[in-house]
Amino acid sequence: MPTDRPQPAFVLVRPQMGENIGAAARAMWNFGLDRMRIVAPRDGWPNPKSVAMASGAGRLLDEAQFVDTTGEAVADCHYVFATTARARGLTKPVVSPERAMQIAAERIAAGEKVAVLFGPERAGLENDDIARANAIINVPVNPEFASLNLAQCVLLTAYEWQRAASEITPERVDMAKARWAEQIEIEKLGDHYEAQLDEAGFFFPDHKAQSMKLNLRNMWSRMALTGTDVQMLHGVLRQMVRWKQRDG
Repeated sequence: MPTDRPQPAFVLVRPQMGENIGAAARAMWNFGLDRMRIVAPRDGWPNPKSVAMASGAGRLLDEAQFVDTTGEAVADCHYVFATTARARGLTKPVVSPERAMQIAAERIAAGEKVAVLFGPERAGLENDDIARANAIINVPVNPEFASLNLAQCVLLTAYEWQRAASEITPERVDMAKARWAEQIEIEKLGDHYEAQLDEAGFFFPDHKAQSMKLNLRNMWSRMALTGTDVQMLHGVLRQMVRWKQRDG
């Protein structure tokens, strides 16, 4: 059974290759989408090549809705997007995939049903298909080579849905069981290096010594150090001092 997670339906209109249907299912499931509808696949159904290419997302193919026309595929929807790379001479809002999925998330949260139409590989959606859509999704690709593979377009749109529908941390650090160093640890590290460098005559000439020490302290504060990093840097300096004393 499909999940009960609110989401748009992805509608593959007259897909030509079984492999692309399977790859589209895999792309959808990568981002938690499992409402697939398929309009008149060229090679009929079932298609063994689709199942092989789905690679773990075969459930979406088993549960997909198969219909004969685009009108049937979107009959229960309140808002429909059509993906196309070409101007079609139809007056419609044209939005990026990012904005489209933001709109989809807002409408679905309000209780509406939303669908996204994806056209066949050779020529994309026909104007009769696009005329049923409320808005067009246009991907900003290279104008000299604007054709996207069906599964690529599905993947890109599914990714934007994930971004719009969930809280995604744009950057994080995997700590690998480490912890960030506390200020007191970094302060002690600075003291250790300053003392040893002072003894080695590093802070020269005298009138620049204070500025050099300040820059060194500032360097430590800029570094994102873990407790392990601090221990290692203490150890490096201690070993260098031992080596110098041994050879001295």
